[in-house]
Amino acid sequence: MIVLKSKSEIALMREAGRINALVLAELREAVHPGVTTAELDALAISVQQKLGAGPVFQGYRPHSGPPFPAVITTCVNEELVHGIPGERVLEDGDLLTVDCASNYRGYIGDAAFSVGVGGGTEAVAQLIGVTEEALAVGIAAAQPDSRVGDIGAAIQTFVESKGYSVVRGYGGHGVGRTMHEEPHIPNVGPSGRGRRLRPGMTIAIEPMVLAGDHEVITLADQWTVVSKDGKLTAHCEHTIVVTENGPEILTLL
Repeated sequence: MIVLKSKSEIALMREAGRINALVLAELREAVHPGVTTAELDALAISVQQKLGAGPVFQGYRPHSGPPFPAVITTCVNEELVHGIPGERVLEDGDLLTVDCASNYRGYIGDAAFSVGVGGGTEAVAQLIGVTEEALAVGIAAAQPDSRVGDIGAAIQTFVESKGYSVVRGYGGHGVGRTMHEEPHIPNVGPSGRGRRLRPGMTIAIEPMVLAGDHEVITLADQWTVVSKDGKLTAHCEHTIVVTENGPEILTLL
């Protein structure tokens, strides 16, 4: 069911988004060679609690597998989404993606960033740059009366024009009082298909870009999704609200 949010609900989501942006900003500052992904996870819950919010991912169980055990997801290099934080030590040149959602008074802000550890390599920087631009392109396509397929088509066209691939099967989603609401927001076209966007819809747009082929596999932990060919991946995300004047990003500082 698609839920159109009231002005008061959007105000709460705006605050949830602001808090989530603050959490991600602190995590970005903490990324450096030698830190473990578990240390980043511990920092995330500490900042959320300090700001009066709580985790969303921890304990989430959308399928018959195990519930997600952490506050954030951390994906390194070929890992695309849903990576579980642990004792892995980040190394200079790694590509790290962090995804975090924060619950404030029953409303959720959800966002993600990719970053080069220690500055990263040229290949890492180029892939992240394309992914960030793809996010901007996807957000710009989220106009009132457009369709969710228009977002996916805009992302796919831009990414493939740069020589990269976009994942199939995974994408953005409605978000509000629960993390995954209708509609699904694809990262591929065609345009003119799918749900029509209406003012008051709050959605997460999240391009997932691969340096090689678009095919992915899920690891034995039943969560971590990686590129099948082992090549680099990146993922960026913002929560937005569709307004009569176009999209407004809710997860910016």
